[in-house]
Amino acid sequence: MHAAEQVEAKRNAGYRAAEEVRDGMVVGLGTGSTVFFAMERLGERIIREGLCVAGVPTSYQAAIRARRYGIPLTSLDEHPELDIAIDGADQVDPALRLIKGRGAALLREKCVCDAARSVFIVVDPSKMVDTLNAPVPVEVLPFAVEAVSRRLAALGADPVLREGVKKDGPVVTDNGNFIIDCDFKAIAEPGRLEAEIASIPGALECGLFCGYMEKITVIVGEEKGCRIVSLH
Repeated sequence: MHAAEQVEAKRNAGYRAAEEVRDGMVVGLGTGSTVFFAMERLGERIIREGLCVAGVPTSYQAAIRARRYGIPLTSLDEHPELDIAIDGADQVDPALRLIKGRGAALLREKCVCDAARSVFIVVDPSKMVDTLNAPVPVEVLPFAVEAVSRRLAALGADPVLREGVKKDGPVVTDNGNFIIDCDFKAIAEPGRLEAEIASIPGALECGLFCGYMEKITVIVGEEKGCRIVSLH
């Protein structure tokens, strides 16, 4: 898929997800380029249809973009139960287990995913895979980086502290933590690995999302239209 086709696929997925939003809903807003197309469409609906919604952003970037599109914002404290969430993914397998976190917002994204009654994951076709094998991001307490890295290596990872691109030193998340990217190669048992990482003191959250398959609907954007994948 060429770059222009990929952009069109992302736009189709994002716009389709935005059509799932109904008047009065509180919506979790993920981080990433495909979700931003959903925000763009929501902004249009607010202006043209008078749609009344509130968004819970998963990052500063998502909050900035939502304000740009005129989407009113609220918080998870104010709305601990969300009607829906719209988010992206780095990879999706046939069981609708996900790897997320390339944008370093995985901790807040998992909180929002857990709080939402239904979750729409918007992706282009390249994100659909037979077996999860992308690096798994792990958000780590800075105090425990070395200790956590050792434990992750013992699980079979090649842990790498994520470095900033336009900043010297490590990437710092919106929560003030670091990200360790862990290459496990092909992941035979994603749910088990997620649980093992969760048991490490100082590992705050990882990018494996294996417990939400029943409420996830994946919208796969294509050059012309979308394909819907769900287990329900």
